[in-house]
Amino acid sequence: MANVLLDFMLGPLRGISEFYFEHQLIFNTIVIGFAAYKLFFSKKKETQIDSAN
Repeated sequence: MANVLLDFMLGPLRGISEFYFEHQLIFNTIVIGFAAYKLFFSKKKETQIDSAN
């Protein structure tokens, strides 16, 4: 029953969600790595700007 509802609600996106769930560890690692990279380098730039003033 749940599969029927998901097929109706997601339509053609169902294949994309299956691909995501199969490779979820890879995608989550990329997203978390990118977020950590942005946090690390944004704080480094703020520190450089503060020290320049």
